Amino acid sequence: MLRARLAFLLVTLASLAVISPAVAAPRADDPGLAATGEVLVGYTDASSEGARDRAAGRVSPVAVEKVARGRGRGGPVELLELPGGVSNSDAIAALGSDPAVAYAEPNWIVRKAVTSNDPYFTNGSLWGMGGGFGSQASIAWGSGHTGSSSVYVGVIDEGIQYSHPDLDGNVANPGETVNGLDDDGNGYVDDRYGWDFANGDNTVYDGGSRGRLDDHGTHVSGTIGGEGGNGTGVAGVNWDVGLLSGKFLGRNGGTTADAVRAVDYFTTLKQRGLPIAATNNSWGGGGYSQALYDAIARANAADILFVAAAGNSGTNNDTTASYPSNYELPNVIAVAAIDRNGALASFSQYGRTTVDLGAPGVGVWSTTAFSNYSSYNGTSMATPHVTGAAALYKASNPTATALQVKEAILGAATPTSSLTGKTVTGGRLNAGGF
Repeated sequence: MLRARLAFLLVTLASLAVISPAVAAPRADDPGLAATGEVLVGYTDASSEGARDRAAGRVSPVAVEKVARGRGRGGPVELLELPGGVSNSDAIAALGSDPAVAYAEPNWIVRKAVTSNDPYFTNGSLWGMGGGFGSQASIAWGSGHTGSSSVYVGVIDEGIQYSHPDLDGNVANPGETVNGLDDDGNGYVDDRYGWDFANGDNTVYDGGSRGRLDDHGTHVSGTIGGEGGNGTGVAGVNWDVGLLSGKFLGRNGGTTADAVRAVDYFTTLKQRGLPIAATNNSWGGGGYSQALYDAIARANAADILFVAAAGNSGTNNDTTASYPSNYELPNVIAVAAIDRNGALASFSQYGRTTVDLGAPGVGVWSTTAFSNYSSYNGTSMATPHVTGAAALYKASNPTATALQVKEAILGAATPTSSLTGKTVTGGRLNAGGF
């Protein structure tokens, strides 16, 4: 699983715990916010292998793992495991003084942005798809706009139950079959449904084998692309769409390093010809990461939207940044949560200059693991409504660029009093107003 770059540099990756986004500035040595004894190092574009080895030698790492190869924006990125007794902050200072190092930073820990609710289902519970303060997706359906299987979305999250009866027709990598070969040549063997970066394999659904996992990733997937018109369960914003899993959240959360790998996975697929329109990112935590910023920038260069949850701490992202939604890049859309009465959810983070719009995020029913359906609250639930709208717009406007899709979504936002002064648009998602 782990690959050594040099014989004397072994490779490993530690298991990590999950946290909430910080209210104060995150600290590199806080074990609740960053992985203890691990730092991410981004090297300069011009650095040689020897110069990178020299720089890493400043902290005598016990293991090194390559995170990004450095093609496109930024040089190579590596994850260094520090020897005992060396703090993250001391290592970052030592590495930062080397001319071959562009930046050194903690390996932040992130979490899914969700709050569970009682799992019950009643008629009319899919308010988020309807009129009123819903997404207005039903208006688009009534006009014959239900999505397209030629538009793809990457779900960077937990895994997806691709066999779920409301998802089984919409989750697949068309360039890959399960035959022990890398059919599409992207470096991942048998990634038919995506890749599990948390466990380093192609089993993106672990719901039945490693405990009750993948509810969250399956839930957001159902909102984006639950099969509609089949008389079963729920319907997503898109009835037809291509979904793929970039699983990096496990039982104990995930890390920046695996998030970078997941983002780059979809960028590579797009560069190899798969029409990825957007990725859904219903997670957050930790501090600013140059490695993750650069990965999102590479996605931007590949014309992929990065739709992100604003966060669930009820705070102002203008004054206390929340990542990844706060990264200032053209392809990022930050999403707050509203309830069925149009009120900003009590838990939702907001920001007049940093959060773009609101979307349904309270009492949202969708698909979950073991072929179930559940109701969740969170900006996690609001985000896939917007990602789904992006895919829906792309299906009807196939030549639109990511920036044009973003402009269409923000331009159609319906003014909403609870979001005035709380979001960039002052409004909520209107998927029927494109």
